[in-house]
Order: sequence, then structure tokens, then C-alpha cells
Amino acid sequence: MQAHYWTGFLAGAVLGATAGLSPGPLLTLVIRETLCGGVAAGARVAASPLLTDLPIIALCVAALGAASRVEPLLGAVALGGSAFLLHMARETWRSGPPDLDAPPGPSRSLARGVVTNLLSPHPYLFWMAVGGPMLVRSWAEDHGAPFVFLAGFYVLLVGSKLGVAVLVGRSRAALTGGAYRVVLRALAVALVVFAALLLRDGWRLLAPGAA
Repeated sequence: MQAHYWTGFLAGAVLGATAGLSPGPLLTLVIRETLCGGVAAGARVAASPLLTDLPIIALCVAALGAASRVEPLLGAVALGGSAFLLHMARETWRSGPPDLDAPPGPSRSLARGVVTNLLSPHPYLFWMAVGGPMLVRSWAEDHGAPFVFLAGFYVLLVGSKLGVAVLVGRSRAALTGGAYRVVLRALAVALVVFAALLLRDGWRLLAPGAA
């Protein structure tokens, strides 16, 4: 695999792991459904982004592609993406272990996961401000690169949530120790690095003479 493919896969993997492990509506639902219906129910929720994200990605990439010749707009999007990643880094750094005391109830896990993901603003914000610009930029360089990025992203996004479901199913204590917090903080540091790279790209697009 070429070097830029590895870079794209690593970027997707870090972002996917962060999205997968950071506390939020979908992770809470993974835990709830695991407690109610077992690991299989939690796994169905974990896989729900594979069903919901394609139209979200297509919409965001189409909007960005229509503006691909307007460098100041793309620069502003990159700066917005940098700010969004810094916000994610802050929230990830400050996050503790997820809440394992979700109330029990009837499980329709996959349908619940699909609805939760479609109605959450986070996928739209991420793909418009961060993921979409990365896909547009990598497509211009190599048509295979966006698919490598997406592979890294979804392997870790779904895989990390599936891992949480397995841990909850086997041992609640595995998510309440210090190791989970260490992982979140390491991901927060990686997000700061990606935010700095987006800030650099945004500045270059807004002020090409300064690059």
C-alpha cells in the first residue's frame, strides 16, 4: 500500500475511534441495548452508521464539490473543521467512562440505532466540516484514497462500539477503570494534531500568498 494510503487510513482510524468511543447518544444506545438484549443487540446498534451515513456523506460531499473551485469558502470550511476537532478534543479529554446505568426496556436495536444516528447532528457536522473536505481533497489527488480513509474510519467506528458492547456484556468494570480514560485522552491529543493540520490548510486556502 502506498504511503498516502496508510496516512489516509490512519487519519480515518483515529477519527473513527474517537467518534466510536466518545460518549454520545449512539454509544449510550449501544450500552443500553447490550444491557437489555445482550451483545448481539449492542452490535446491531454499533453497525447502524453503515446504513445511515451514506446519504449524509453524499449530501455533504455534493455540497462541498459544488464549491470546490471557491478556495476562500473551502478555507473557511477547513477553519470550521479545525474548530470542530478542537471542540471534539476538549470534550473527549474531559469525558469519563460511559454511563452503564441505562434503564432497561424493550429492544428494537437496529431501528433505534438508525433513528438515533439520523436525528443526531454530529454526523452532519462531522462530514460537512471534517470528513467531507478530506474526501474531496483526497479524491483530487488519488481516486482510491477516499475509500481507504472511509475503510479506516468505519472499521474503527463500528469496531470500537462493538468492543464496548462486548466489554459491557462480559464485564461492566472494564469500562469504569482508568484505562478507558487514558484511551480517550490519547485520542484527544491526536484530534488536536488533526485540528492543527486543518488550520494550516485553511490558512493556505484563505491566504495563498502566505503559504
